[in-house]
Amino acid sequence: MDTDLSSSPRSRLARVIEVFIVFLKLGLTSFGGPIAHIGYFRREFVERRHWLDDEAFTDLVGLCQFLPGPASSQTGFSIGLLRAGWAGGLAAWCGFTLPSVLVMLAFAAIAPDLRGALGTGVIHGLKLVAVAVVAQAVWDMARRLCPDRRRAAIALASLGLLSLLATAYAQLIAIAAGAVLGVALCRTTPAQAPRPAARRAGDFQVSRTAGTAALMVFCALLFALPLWAASGASQGIRLFDAFYRSGALVFGGGHVVLPLLQRETVATGWVAPNDFLAGYGAAQAVPGPLFAFAAFLGWTMALPPRHWSGALLAILGIFLPGLLLVVAALPWWQTLRARAAMSAALAGVNAAVVGLLAAALYSPVWTSAVLSPTDFAVACIGFLLLMRWKAPPLALVVLCVAAGVAQTVLHHV
Repeated sequence: MDTDLSSSPRSRLARVIEVFIVFLKLGLTSFGGPIAHIGYFRREFVERRHWLDDEAFTDLVGLCQFLPGPASSQTGFSIGLLRAGWAGGLAAWCGFTLPSVLVMLAFAAIAPDLRGALGTGVIHGLKLVAVAVVAQAVWDMARRLCPDRRRAAIALASLGLLSLLATAYAQLIAIAAGAVLGVALCRTTPAQAPRPAARRAGDFQVSRTAGTAALMVFCALLFALPLWAASGASQGIRLFDAFYRSGALVFGGGHVVLPLLQRETVATGWVAPNDFLAGYGAAQAVPGPLFAFAAFLGWTMALPPRHWSGALLAILGIFLPGLLLVVAALPWWQTLRARAAMSAALAGVNAAVVGLLAAALYSPVWTSAVLSPTDFAVACIGFLLLMRWKAPPLALVVLCVAAGVAQTVLHHV
């Protein structure tokens, strides 16, 4: 296997193109959410192409699950980065993200024209999809991230805190409280021991200088953007700030972005609740990262003729913090992962995230979608199909949309 990134420009370009094509194929076919994406990546890059060995792949996945952000997109970016340098990382991210973004933009463009019984039924069915999917995410995350009483108590405390706080910073407060409680209560959670560096996807390595620069950019944007937005900046700056902060605080998987985006878009009046849930439901039917939902929201939030710029700012804003953090952490990951305090804080944050997502399951997901006993039955059937029969999300979308259309048509007969 050729791993020499210092070879001719033509061979470097060929490697970048190869990375883009491989990830584009994955972006077109990777249904099933972040956990399934990791499985696709392992099959493609460990078993088939041998770009990494199992140890290196496990290290990358562990790092990306440790950091806030979309874990599957961060893993893909890291593989592309180590395989073909900075251009390879960008090629991997573009290839994996582009298909789902284009589908979500197409749905955003036609959503305002979904009128009458058929359109109303489709929108309502997509909202019921969101109920089943988020309920499954809460259940799975609670079992995985709250395996003992201490972490279950942190999740319940987070849920209670969110039910009492009306501030725009409620989610941030809950996550910070989870980290503090994790350090205090979860010291028994074992830290991972450092191990020798594994064989990588290429000979490209992120330097500590680059890692430090990425961390500085991440922090500068995180703290400066809200001040800039509050000083009367343009809608574009405010939109980018909203999505950047959401992407910077997503611990625990793609579905956790739901309450953060709801706070930034629906609670502020930029997006109607029905449109928000319809877009989220549609995002379950497309391959690739769930964060592509941001493209739908950015398009919807921006006034014509600025739909495209709104979508672009939303996508860049929500993905950028996670990618910056990966670059920042790669040079120090082997040392960082061995610290007990860091492991305990992460355990507490993950438990708090379960409470965060449970609160979102009630409002806005449940309260906006389940309006009748029939809705309740459809949502329960969808939940059981996901949990017990492992039905693919696309099948769930078809079922719920059909049920929504049937209900609406019968109501108008």
